[in-house]
Amino acid sequence: MGPLTGIKIIEIAGIGPAPFGAMMLADMGADVIRVDRSGNVMGGDPATPPGDLLARGRRSVGVDLKNTDGVATVLELVAGADAIIEGFRPGVMERLGLGPDVCMARNPKLVYARMTGWGQDGPYAPTAGHDINYIALAGALEPMGRAGQQPTPPINLIGDFGGGGMLLALGVCAALLETTRSGEGQVIDVAMVDGAASLMTMIWSFREMGMWREERGTNMLDTGAHFYDTYETSDGKYVSIGSIEPQFYAELLRLTGMAQEVLPPQHDRSQWPALKERFADLFRQKTRDEWCELMEGTDVCFAPVLSMTEAPHHPHIAQRGTFTEVAGVTQPAPAPRFGRTPSSIERPPPHAGQHTDEILAEWGISASRIAELREAKAIA
Repeated sequence: MGPLTGIKIIEIAGIGPAPFGAMMLADMGADVIRVDRSGNVMGGDPATPPGDLLARGRRSVGVDLKNTDGVATVLELVAGADAIIEGFRPGVMERLGLGPDVCMARNPKLVYARMTGWGQDGPYAPTAGHDINYIALAGALEPMGRAGQQPTPPINLIGDFGGGGMLLALGVCAALLETTRSGEGQVIDVAMVDGAASLMTMIWSFREMGMWREERGTNMLDTGAHFYDTYETSDGKYVSIGSIEPQFYAELLRLTGMAQEVLPPQHDRSQWPALKERFADLFRQKTRDEWCELMEGTDVCFAPVLSMTEAPHHPHIAQRGTFTEVAGVTQPAPAPRFGRTPSSIERPPPHAGQHTDEILAEWGISASRIAELREAKAIA
């Protein structure tokens, strides 16, 4: 029973960051009801769940949000919920008749979480975008990449998931906690551009302290330093080195056989390029497994660079259960871990509309009313 057991959340189905936030809340025990568009309801065998792992842990109700009875049905769900999550452009929920004013009139204690890329206001707010655009405008993309090369997007982890879905889940939890004291709900404006900027706070600190140059790939943490980078091994694989602290750097030099050499000071930036070449040549002399045998279990700050296929089988990852299997599908396990109220994956991803009748009945809607709604094509 996760720490959010007993919390009821309505998720208006979308893509990417909002579903990830909903997944985290469901993993922590919240009863998250996913409202899928009735046009997306295609049926499907419950024994063969769809592959969208971001939808795990939820039940799904199929509703036509362009049907007034469908909107009224969602409002009935909202009336009994603790929170609602939506991930549309500003104004879309208002046009559907499900904006914050309408929903909170039905449920004054409702936490209304809005997930967008640009935020609810500002010149970019009405325009389309994706993770790469949000982190670019936030100043988070420009520093990412190697010297002399263009910025390299870290897939869509920074905007969509770190600065988006994860902060959405945090915001919902914080607002729910506040509601227990005030008895009032509130709207949460979760913008990926804001979240991406927030994730850069330590780099802004470095900049303020004179420890960060704006030239890409020349700093300690952006592959400028020889002691904080990845290196190719003789078998075409890679290892990661993060020997920042002097005692860890000394261990790196010892295990690579360089401890007896007269080397420049570790933080002499002018010597980093030459030392990087030296380390690159050195790491190409052994396979990844040979470096693992030499460096795993030491304080070098070392780890092999594993593929998605390899990661679940590494002894450390396997022992901790960092990945799990649900309905035959390997996937990341819930995080973080709670000692007394552990999180869990309640169920695999649902087919759109799979639990429509079950959910509506639980919310007190009679069988005859459900039949009327289906006759009116308000629900699938």
